Amino acid sequence: MKTKTFSIGGIHISKHKSSAQIPVEELALPDIVHIPVKQHIGTPAKIKVKIGDKVKVGTLLAEADGIISANVFSSISGEVKKIEEINDGKGWLVTVITIEREGDEFEPYMDLSDDLMTDISDDKEALRQVIRSAGIVGMGGAGFPTAVKTSIPEGKKADTLIINGIECEPYLTADSRLMEEKAEQIIIGVRILNKILGIQNAIIAIDENKPRAIAKLTQITKRYVGVNVRVCKSIYPQGGEKQLINTITEREVPSGMLPIDVGCVVQNVATVYAIYEAVQKHIPLFRRILTVSGDMNDNPRNYLVRVGTPISFVLKQNKVDMEKVGKVIIGGPMMGQTIAALDAPVTKMTSGIILLSKETSDKPESTSCIRCGKCVDACPMGLMPLNIRQAVNENNKEELRLLHVQDCVQCGSCSFVCPAKIPLLDFCKIGKFELSRK
Repeated sequence: MKTKTFSIGGIHISKHKSSAQIPVEELALPDIVHIPVKQHIGTPAKIKVKIGDKVKVGTLLAEADGIISANVFSSISGEVKKIEEINDGKGWLVTVITIEREGDEFEPYMDLSDDLMTDISDDKEALRQVIRSAGIVGMGGAGFPTAVKTSIPEGKKADTLIINGIECEPYLTADSRLMEEKAEQIIIGVRILNKILGIQNAIIAIDENKPRAIAKLTQITKRYVGVNVRVCKSIYPQGGEKQLINTITEREVPSGMLPIDVGCVVQNVATVYAIYEAVQKHIPLFRRILTVSGDMNDNPRNYLVRVGTPISFVLKQNKVDMEKVGKVIIGGPMMGQTIAALDAPVTKMTSGIILLSKETSDKPESTSCIRCGKCVDACPMGLMPLNIRQAVNENNKEELRLLHVQDCVQCGSCSFVCPAKIPLLDFCKIGKFELSRK
């Protein structure tokens, strides 16, 4: 099968996929969870419970406040102990609901059996409403409410649905394991999206370094009309939304525009599985699969974890020796965020917990730019990071606009290839922030 890739930039990096062959293991239940009411792009959900309330797994804790918002559900059964603002481990204060566990009792509306449910309703609006009610958001890291993403704006038309199964970040293997272990459920989830969008052209895009997932999904898609598998070259950041659209359709999303402007809708494979669980099994989004790995982890694992579980609890179950760890990253090492507060909770968007050594995490000392242009060659958006750095240093907002810094996808390819070890990504982030200020 011929592999494809996007047309501009990209880099080759070591994958470190040591946990790719390790089956998903359900993590032990924590005694306490801290569940943020904002685990998505948009407005925080409105709290519907109070201190002292008894809840079950699947009880609605906070209700979506407006269109760009998402419901939040309890991930354990027990008593609401606190409602307060805490540090989310990324430097932000968020309102969280703290629940102390008592047993593990589920709301009765959920179907927790292993039965595969293949029949799908033809009512597009009802399907979309189920997705909204279940609190599903983009689980690849963006966190955009899924029901909104599947609502095509007036005057726009979708002709291609792309399912992102690339997982191009080093160490992360949660999506890879999900595709191997829940392949048919994912395909049914894709068919649900096909019905909502009114199309019969869905492509499951998979990195070539996932042969078992490719074989399994390819075999099953033969039984389903409108769903196909496309193998993509193993290059970073192949999983970027705009890069993936270019790889699959050869279309380019213009500056300042969205995938729907070129007829595409992109969904992460974990999001698609959550759609299957919500629509076919009435299970809201209260748990997710994540990878625990890194160069300071001798026990890499893929865990099914309840939302709100403290990171510290996950690491304790994984038997991590924190004395040797230099940095803890939520997400992947290229685009993830370093955290210091290990009691920060797992959220709907936590795809991994990566543990790096002090040597790996120490920032090298940068030297003068030699104008080699490697950062320009690597940028998948065709930007000029070296010029963006200069414009930031000069506080030249007009130049930043002309350099299209807002198109930066923050993949970190520029910093990775820079021989002078200049933190070019940091300058791009600063430039984007400066342009966003009024």
